[in-house]
Amino acid sequence: MRKIIPFLFVLTVLMAACSSIDCPLSNKVQTKYMLKGKVTTLKDTLTISTARPAVGSDSVLLNRYINKDSFMLPVSYQAPEDIFFFQLTDLNGKKTLDTVRVKKNDMPHFESVDCNPSFFHTLTGVQTTHHAIDSIVIQNSYVTYDSTKANFYIYFKDTSNAPDYQ
Repeated sequence: MRKIIPFLFVLTVLMAACSSIDCPLSNKVQTKYMLKGKVTTLKDTLTISTARPAVGSDSVLLNRYINKDSFMLPVSYQAPEDIFFFQLTDLNGKKTLDTVRVKKNDMPHFESVDCNPSFFHTLTGVQTTHHAIDSIVIQNSYVTYDSTKANFYIYFKDTSNAPDYQ
């Protein structure tokens, strides 16, 4: 009995050490867009979608977003470029559509054999049409689990003083 108790103690310690996995609780890899310039809070309603070529349809990522100063968008693991469609709808129902193209390099990220695989990304470029968006600037090119840092600064055109042509 004296030999069994130390053995059980050591076995318990080893099992506890092996079962504590340091996988991140929030392992979503997303880019953060922070509004800058004259428009720092969304007054118009923003809907963002992306094309899913493998499925042959679009997917809405952000639906009817308003009165916010930032938003998060997912990053694909397979394509070297992500394409997003930003649709702004003003109070009069007028819709404006911009296309945003984000180029990136994917890097496999390894935490542990027990953790789900993930990819980090390095942003290499961004292009946009300029209907409602004035410009987008890469602020932090390294995309990880950290959602506190803005990856992009997005500048929307100020349409508050624009004439109404209805």
